Amino acid sequence: MTTDVDTAGTDSETDLSSQLRQAVLRTSRRLRAEKADSELSDTQSVVLAYLYNHGPSTPGELARFERVTPPSMNRTINAVVDAGYAKRSPSVEDGRKVVVTLTPAGAALTLETRRRRDEWLHRRLDELTDAERETLLRASGILRGMADS
Repeated sequence: MTTDVDTAGTDSETDLSSQLRQAVLRTSRRLRAEKADSELSDTQSVVLAYLYNHGPSTPGELARFERVTPPSMNRTINAVVDAGYAKRSPSVEDGRKVVVTLTPAGAALTLETRRRRDEWLHRRLDELTDAERETLLRASGILRGMADS
């Protein structure tokens, strides 16, 4: 029988990193599919979530956060502005700068996407044993620390 995860030989760091990478990527891809607007790209969804969490931001701040070029971020911003999920306005501190702000529709979309993703994950977690959930709880802290390094 063949499975997605081969537990034989997981003692090596190479095997662990490969299996962990595959599991994280597949889980991430599955969670990203749970969004309220299927027309939005992943980058557009991330920008809306960033604005929701951090408030108004400049295109440069958004580009740095997403690690994309400013022209690429401008295309992303144009798309979310055109969809009515964000708006551009001059900076209060420096009128030469532009600030991107989430609209009420963008905030509602972000919250609905989070609700859908949490619901999907909650259903999956309900299928696990208490011991499996405890293991994932410990692993989530480790993964968060790795991601923040």
